[in-house]
Amino acid sequence: MTPAARLQATLDLMHDVDSVARPADAVVSAWFRARRDVGEKDRGAISDLLYALLRHHARLGWWLAKHGRPDTPRNRLLAWLALDGGMTRDQVQGLFNGGKLAPAVLTDHERTLLVKLQGSRIDHPAMPDEVRFECPAWALDLLRRRFPHTFGDEMAALLTTAPLDLRVNPLKSTREDVLGELRALGLPAEASRMAPYGIRVAERPALNRLPMLKTGAVEIQDEGSQLVAMVVDARPGERVVDFCAGAGGKTLAIAAQMANKGYVMACDVLAGRLKRAAERFRRAGLHNIETRPLANETDRWVKRHKGSFDRVLVDAPCSGTGTWRRNPDARWRQLGPGIEALLPLQASILASAARLVKPGGRLVYATCSLLAEENEEQVAAFLAAHPDFHVVPLREVAPQLTDSAHPDFLALTPARHDTDGFFAAVLQRAAISPAEPMPEPSDAESAG
Repeated sequence: MTPAARLQATLDLMHDVDSVARPADAVVSAWFRARRDVGEKDRGAISDLLYALLRHHARLGWWLAKHGRPDTPRNRLLAWLALDGGMTRDQVQGLFNGGKLAPAVLTDHERTLLVKLQGSRIDHPAMPDEVRFECPAWALDLLRRRFPHTFGDEMAALLTTAPLDLRVNPLKSTREDVLGELRALGLPAEASRMAPYGIRVAERPALNRLPMLKTGAVEIQDEGSQLVAMVVDARPGERVVDFCAGAGGKTLAIAAQMANKGYVMACDVLAGRLKRAAERFRRAGLHNIETRPLANETDRWVKRHKGSFDRVLVDAPCSGTGTWRRNPDARWRQLGPGIEALLPLQASILASAARLVKPGGRLVYATCSLLAEENEEQVAAFLAAHPDFHVVPLREVAPQLTDSAHPDFLALTPARHDTDGFFAAVLQRAAISPAEPMPEPSDAESAG
């Protein structure tokens, strides 16, 4: 593709992202699947430009408002080329030439905009903090409270490009072997700093260049997400529930951690996601996983299996603030409940899932949020209402993780750990006393 054709393709993709109520990564994947003829280098260039525009959404909008121009995909692209690309009006005009597959010729208003922007940079001292830090107003004070001393560093880290992290499936390969395969493909890769099965790839290659993905030898998973699964500390032979399994990334890591021995139940309210996750489980060679669609967090299945599981992971739905560098569009597009609805939902899910934990078992509450309201404060409220649970400090669960941002919980941040933002608290239920009756055995997993 010519440079002009890449710009037009990016414009087309931007229109799709803006007009569809789906996460940008899903829209991008579908867009390229429908255009198999687009080459690898062109895909990379188009994706990089699109995500740059998404990461600078508020600042580009500020410049357009300053010069009285509507915030449209085309104007955003023009502003980006002038501000970050440093292109002159004539240079942009050479690309927006109306030729085959090229963007339409510039209008007089567009040429004027480019002249006004020439010599400026994307940041400006007059920008309010929510614009400069690309932070929606609802989250600004919450994040300032969470990071009173490092707010600027964390917000800057959230504006960087997320790395490509892989998790090796120990049932099919070793980290050393996969590192060798990646390097043989010409890809710079290294072992993750904290996750024992993690690999970080310095480039973002087309995924079809990674044959180990097709065989189930590796999965794409942020290092922080891998560490959340690790602190579940599931042992071979145990019974485990991933209560909000979603696409199954943590379920896969937990089941592999158990060496395919024992039993893992992957639950979610979205049956379609569980169905797609089942294919990932099969490809990974894991046969100790069963899926269970739930009507809601208080589904009757929970009551029937009360006190039946050694480990229960609640990866709760959340604001996703920890994933903003990976999903920059999530800052501005509310595709799910807002924070006011999420907080009571998280509390309800945690309380319901806790019923599944057997005496002496563990409940792990996790989010991909950076907000104390969704993390530490949720745990404190749960413990106040459930005195039979107590915190297991991180040093007891994973003594090798010495750099958590909280002494008792797993707390990962982009600036401090170069991972997505993740939180996990390990809570243990008191063992039943000799004077108390043992719970009746639960019905077979295939029932209900």
